[in-house]
Amino acid sequence: MTELLEPRPSDKVLEVGSGSGYQAAVLAKLVKKVYSVEFEQKLADFANANLKRARIRNVEVVQGDGSKGWPKHAPYDKIIVTCACPEVPAALFGQLKAGGRLVAPVGGSWQQDLRLYRKTKPESGRPVLEEKSYGGCVFVPLRH
Repeated sequence: MTELLEPRPSDKVLEVGSGSGYQAAVLAKLVKKVYSVEFEQKLADFANANLKRARIRNVEVVQGDGSKGWPKHAPYDKIIVTCACPEVPAALFGQLKAGGRLVAPVGGSWQQDLRLYRKTKPESGRPVLEEKSYGGCVFVPLRH
């Protein structure tokens, strides 16, 4: 998923689903700033503690409904969804910059398809989402 994002040092990234903080820690070494939204307060606290122990300072974790993204710091260069969703919430596409990339496991509870979305801005000026599948995967479901 990290590779599909094509992270760059100047990127501002939104992560939906903090978990232990591991994915945010990986991204923190590759991008300027990571904002991570976690539904469960205990997991948000766990991720924050792990990131603090690892001395990672460019990640901000908050408790919230990841299906709504994090409008406060939008738009984002990249968005990574680390939990399964039947479809990518429209709010996330709305918070993605033109030229941005979004990676998410899309599907039901027991199997998803890993998808990459690229938000392009053709000559017409209206953003378009290009979608590509990268095969089957299984993630915990997005809660909101």
